[in-house]
Amino acid sequence: MFRLNKEEGEAVALLSIGTFLEYFDLMLYIHMAVLLNELFFPTTDAHTAALLTAFAFCSTYLLRPVGALIFGYIGDHVGRKVTVVITTTLMSLSCLVMANLPTYAQIGISASWIITICRIAQGMSSMGEISGAQLYLSETIQPPARYVAVAMLAFAVSLGTSAALGLASFVTSFGLNWRIAFWAGATIAIVGAVARTKLRETPDFADAKRRVMNASTDENNIINKKTRSQLIRKEKVNQRTSLALFLMDCMWPLCFYFAYVYCGNILKHVYKLTPEQVIHQNFIVSLVQITSLLLFVVLSYKIYPLIILKVKLIISSIIIMTCPYWLNHIADPFHLLLLQSAIIFFAADAAPATSIFYKHFPVFKRFTYISFTYALSRALTYVATSFGLVYLTEYFGNWGILIIMAPICIGYLIGLRHFEKLDKPGAHMMIKPIGAVA
Repeated sequence: MFRLNKEEGEAVALLSIGTFLEYFDLMLYIHMAVLLNELFFPTTDAHTAALLTAFAFCSTYLLRPVGALIFGYIGDHVGRKVTVVITTTLMSLSCLVMANLPTYAQIGISASWIITICRIAQGMSSMGEISGAQLYLSETIQPPARYVAVAMLAFAVSLGTSAALGLASFVTSFGLNWRIAFWAGATIAIVGAVARTKLRETPDFADAKRRVMNASTDENNIINKKTRSQLIRKEKVNQRTSLALFLMDCMWPLCFYFAYVYCGNILKHVYKLTPEQVIHQNFIVSLVQITSLLLFVVLSYKIYPLIILKVKLIISSIIIMTCPYWLNHIADPFHLLLLQSAIIFFAADAAPATSIFYKHFPVFKRFTYISFTYALSRALTYVATSFGLVYLTEYFGNWGILIIMAPICIGYLIGLRHFEKLDKPGAHMMIKPIGAVA
C-alpha cells in the first residue's frame, strides 16, 4: 500500500502543487500561441507564419541549457529547496510582464522581442523547477513509493498543461480578454513560491554536505581538508549513462510537439478551424494525457517502471511509424483528434522511471547533469522538430516526419537498454551509498 509519513506527504503536495502552477504558466502561452502570435508578431504569409510559430515555440527552450547550468550550480552547491523557490518566483514575474505587455500594433517589433525574452526566462526557470522537484522527492522518499511520488510530478505537469488549455479555451470561447489568463497565472505562481519556503532540504544533499564539513574539520586525517572536499565534489559521472538519459529525454518533446503544435497547425491551415477551436481540441488531448499519466503512475507501484517504459515504447513506435499513412488518409478534425490522443497516451517519456535514472549520478553533480541533459534534449529536439518539419514535409510530404521520428525512437530504445543493464528488476531493493555512480 502507498504510504508516506507526514513530512514526505507535505513535500509531495507542495512540490506537486508548485509544479502544477509553474507549468500552468509555462504552457499558457504555448497553447494560446495560435491566437497570441497574431498579436505580438507581424502578419505574414503561411510559410513565414509557420517559421515564426516555430521561433516563438523554440524561444522557450533554446536557453534552457543555460538555465540548467545556472540552476544546476545553485542546486548542487546551495540546495534543492532554494532552487525551486527561485524558479517559481522567476516564472511569476515573467507571466506578470506578459499580462501587461502592449501588442505589436501598439509598440511594433519591441513587443515581439519582449515576449520572446519572457518566454526564454520562463523556459529557463521551468528547467530548474522540474529537475529540482524530481530530485527533491527522489532523495527524500524510498522505493517503491518513490516511483509513484516522482511520477506524480509528471502528472502535475500534465495537469498544469490541461488547466492552461482549459482556461485558454474558456477565455477565448466567451470572448474575454486573454490577459485575464496571464494575470491568473502570475498570481498562482506567487502563491506557489511562498508555499515552497516551508520545504526542508533533502536528506541526500544534507548528508552529502555534512560529509564535506566533516572532512573539513577532521584534523587527524592524513588527507587535508581541501583534498577531502574535492574528492567528494569531483565524483565521476558515467558518460554513457548521461548519453542514455539524453536519448530517452528526446522522445517526449517529439510526441508533444507533434500532438499539440504540428497537428494544431493542420487543424488551423488544412481544416480551417479557428484558434479557439484548435485550443479546444488540444484541451481534449490534454485530458487524454492526464488519464494516461495517472494510469501509469498507479501501475508503477505494482509494476517495475522500466517494464512500463518498454511497453509504452513498443506501442508508441508503432503509432509513430504509421503516422504519415494516417495523416494522408484522415479527412476530418475528429480523426486527427484520435491520432493526437493515441500519440499522447502512449508517448514514451521518462516517467515513471525518473528516480531510477537519477540515482546513477553522484549527488554533488546530480542536479547539474540531470537538468542540463533534460534541457539540451528539449532544445535540440524542439528546434529539429519545429523547423525541420516545416521543410521536410514541404519536400517529402507527411513521410518527411519519419526522418526525425525514426532516429529518436531508436535512440530511446538504446537508452532504455542501457538502464535495464544497470537496473535489473528488483535492484530497487538495494540501497546505494550517497554519491555512488553506476
